[in-house]
Amino acid sequence: MKKAGLFFGSFNPIHIGHLIIASYFVDNTDIDEIWFVPSPHNPLKNKASLLDDRQRLYMVQLAIEDDNRFKVSNIELHLPQPSYTIHTLEVLREKHPDNQFVLLLGSDNLETLHKWKNFEQILEYYQIYVYMRPETTIPERWAQHPKILCFQAPMMQISSSFIRQQIKAGHSFEYFLPAKVSRYVEEMNFYKK
Repeated sequence: MKKAGLFFGSFNPIHIGHLIIASYFVDNTDIDEIWFVPSPHNPLKNKASLLDDRQRLYMVQLAIEDDNRFKVSNIELHLPQPSYTIHTLEVLREKHPDNQFVLLLGSDNLETLHKWKNFEQILEYYQIYVYMRPETTIPERWAQHPKILCFQAPMMQISSSFIRQQIKAGHSFEYFLPAKVSRYVEEMNFYKK
């Protein structure tokens, strides 16, 4: 059975920080491959700055196409909205019974894990591999949980919102993005307004 790490995100745009985290988990844990799962619009995020689902999916494909350790899944873009992680996991498990799925989460997400739909079911059937973000700690309720494992993956103080600001301000952004993604963003004039 292959162990696949699910890396959810808006990837608006995907950047080298995402790829470093993914690479770390494949090389330093028992995960065999990483599946990048672009998420539809998050109601907590500003829709104005969010590129179309197909564009974000394409940028992920560009970023990972030369690395056979990585895959992209458009599963969440075809599920009813709002999308809940438990529903995505159930659909993936049904479609890919030969895979064991693990959630990859930044440590900041553990603060709200208890508010996720059916979070108890997630923790019963799935492991969660946590990459520690700067200046965050594991909430006490999760510190000893057998399904939650924490890792000190290399972290970069970089975010998609920072990159969008750089582009909008007319600053250089090429080294923050994989080369193919950088060229595509430039060609398409994304994030300039």
